Amino acid sequence: MYRMIVRELDGPAALEREELAEQAPRPGEVAIDVEAIGCNFFDILITQGKYQVKPDLPFSPGAEVAGVVTATGDGVERVAVGDRASALLAYGGYASRVVAPESRVFPIPRSMSFESAAALGLVYQTSYVALVPRARVQPGETLLVHAAAGGVGLAAVQIGAALGARVIGTAGSPEKLDLVREHGADAVINYREEDFVEKVDRLTNGRGADVIYDPVGGDTFDRSLKCIAFGGRLLVIGFASGRIPSVEMNRVLLKNISLVGLHWGRYFDEDPKVIEEAQRAISELYDAGNIFPVISDTYPLSQAALALAALGSRKTTGKVVLLP
Repeated sequence: MYRMIVRELDGPAALEREELAEQAPRPGEVAIDVEAIGCNFFDILITQGKYQVKPDLPFSPGAEVAGVVTATGDGVERVAVGDRASALLAYGGYASRVVAPESRVFPIPRSMSFESAAALGLVYQTSYVALVPRARVQPGETLLVHAAAGGVGLAAVQIGAALGARVIGTAGSPEKLDLVREHGADAVINYREEDFVEKVDRLTNGRGADVIYDPVGGDTFDRSLKCIAFGGRLLVIGFASGRIPSVEMNRVLLKNISLVGLHWGRYFDEDPKVIEEAQRAISELYDAGNIFPVISDTYPLSQAALALAALGSRKTTGKVVLLP
């Protein structure tokens, strides 16, 4: 057993292998032999000390794992030894074995592979909670998804289409636009070649998008305020551009719009039933064939630094998965 850790906040290149002693689960905990691990952009940030979660050194990044339950502590009821399960962690997932609180562990449907379970974890949770309990997307509404070819973007496109929304996706290359369309978008916009504000205005006959899903921030957020519908909801998912935007509140007032934030991880502490319900819904959507994760690349866990370098280059589509 081993894990990949950082001893200094020098980014993914600082990741190194550390042999891992077996840890028995305490009451309320579950031990999982890991078969697949999902990579996320914030895994890069956490190794740089730039993420809101700042673990003590040394630590292992990684929030999504899937594998087989090998031991349970007293009081665990959700899963049993031998079950296939996924876990959603604050960090520590870049390991061949993890021990997690039962509240963060979920059964995997038999139809789902370990790789898919790891890829479905955080990005589909984020997009489902954003679009359903937060934005309350309705059938027939127009949903604009920025960075639609990325992990959370593709998840939002698929879930939005399953909810009956008219989905418009933005991406930066013809190949990525084709991918977005294949996964349920009704229209696509190349933000490098077209003004997405003007294009959304044309596609909606001047109304604008009812819901805008923005994991980018920066200029994308600023310009989204110009193509949002009256009474629309702008979802603040993240700031991949590197700039946290501010907003002139008269824009919010004049269009009666809502700025809807999502700090998904807080639900574990504030309202874990939201996450449980989202996981059930995601499994049902998967079984129904309405959602399916796109895995662009897999890497051995020992090559986690290379995997994160590929992710950080923004040349990947969908998810990057590590295999211990």
